Parts: sequence; structure tokens; C-alpha cells
Amino acid sequence: MYAQDVILRPVITEKSTRLMEDNKYTFYVHPQATKIDIRRAAEELFQVRVLEVRTMRVPGKTRRVGKFSGRTPNRKKAIIKLAPGDRIEIFEGL
Repeated sequence: MYAQDVILRPVITEKSTRLMEDNKYTFYVHPQATKIDIRRAAEELFQVRVLEVRTMRVPGKTRRVGKFSGRTPNRKKAIIKLAPGDRIEIFEGL
């Protein structure tokens, strides 16, 4: 799996911006990606040292539009803790 296929997009929420103060960054990742895949992808894409990777599965929710109901897709999130002094520049200024 290529690094661009592992890390899909960043998660920008109040909690994730608060975690950035502790040098932790949150991303949506490919559902089949392992912690080792996520670590390698982050180190390759952002040129940082990763100390820890925590993953969680986010179940999809049921949504309705009028009389029609459906589900949002299941997702997988990863919280990546970086070594002291390392930063990911795309998050700066949020």
C-alpha cells in the first residue's frame, strides 16, 4: 500500500486541535491499514518521527432524508504522536 493511500485526510475538530498542543495529530486512514502502515506513511509523507500510533474504528450513522434512510460509511481514525520538536506544517495556523 502506498503512503498516499494509507492516510486519507486530516480530522479537524475541536478535540483534534486541542491534541495538537500535545504533539498529537489525527487522520482518517484506510480501513485495512495497520499501525505499522500508518507509522511508515506518516514518516514518509511528513518527514517526522512517529513515537506512537493509536487507532479506532468509527461506526457509520443512520441518516434520513425525508422518508429515505441510509447509512454513512464506517471509517478508521488514527492519532499519531510525534517526537518532541517535530511538527506537521499543514496543521499550522488552524
